[in-house]
Amino acid sequence: MPGRKYEVLLTAGAEQDLESIYDYIAEFDGKAKADHVLDRLLEAVESLSTFPERGVYPKELIALGIRDYRQTVFKPYRVIYRVIGQKDYIYVIADGRRDMQSLLTRRLLGARWPEALDCIAKGTQRADPCRNGRSPRGDGGPGCPF
Repeated sequence: MPGRKYEVLLTAGAEQDLESIYDYIAEFDGKAKADHVLDRLLEAVESLSTFPERGVYPKELIALGIRDYRQTVFKPYRVIYRVIGQKDYIYVIADGRRDMQSLLTRRLLGARWPEALDCIAKGTQRADPCRNGRSPRGDGGPGCPF
């Protein structure tokens, strides 16, 4: 629907990703380059406020039969997110040259939230990747964040 705005929210993991990317670039390429990359990543994230469905499904998740997440890219970085209602939840911001299969499995489905696969199957809330102690819908009710 044209003109419809979505709220874009970063999970704690995505915030940590941004900090790590910034720190790494600042250390090895300088603060100016780190500022530039951070600005461009934030632009990519904020662009999801309009028509977030334009993002493609990450191939690593498609291989697992999961089509709940999408991605946008500022090469070589990938922003992995999920649209729930009028909100876009950013879960991962990572260099796409990394082992993304392991990263996505661990971050979205793995050790931090071991019941994630069951959650997908049953459609029930099992974990809180956001910092608010509630489901990503923000109401504390059902609705799996995965």
